Amino acid sequence: MKRVSTKVPSPGGLGVEFIKVPDDAEIEIDLRMESVVEGVLVTGTARAPLTGECVRCLEPLEQQCEAEFQEMFSYPDVDERGRESAESEEDSEEETYSLEGDLFDLEPVLRDAVVLSLPLQPVCREDCPGLCPQCGARLADDPDHQHEEAVDIRWAALQELAGTMRDGEQDNEPRSGGDDPQEK
Repeated sequence: MKRVSTKVPSPGGLGVEFIKVPDDAEIEIDLRMESVVEGVLVTGTARAPLTGECVRCLEPLEQQCEAEFQEMFSYPDVDERGRESAESEEDSEEETYSLEGDLFDLEPVLRDAVVLSLPLQPVCREDCPGLCPQCGARLADDPDHQHEEAVDIRWAALQELAGTMRDGEQDNEPRSGGDDPQEK
């Protein structure tokens, strides 16, 4: 068994729509590598800085990400022998990683672990009130922010008519034609 702690540059493209690891960031990696019959079992933790924006208020945010992973890197000859004799077709569809001499490529494992550990909806704080749905004002800056009660557009014409009736403006003009349609 061997333990390694190191910092590596971000491979780039680690992120989702609202949050990501900056392309110029350094990722701290703690690895534990164990020699087993099939190959090398790599267990590790990756810590990386995150930048993005809050999904509620759209303010920029910076957070830390910690992702744990464990992967088996098989010896090429053992992997092929074992696959032919012991594994079913369903198991062979699973992605396998193999050693190339004494080396293994950790980037795909690291990429999967970090991206899967990202928050789906990052927020600047747990109780972020977000934005006003009517005007877009940030509610954290003005907690008492309010608007007049919204009027249903289907009732807007009646509200307008009621407003004119309250002001004393009534429709007293005689109708042309002299016939009242309700009399017939």
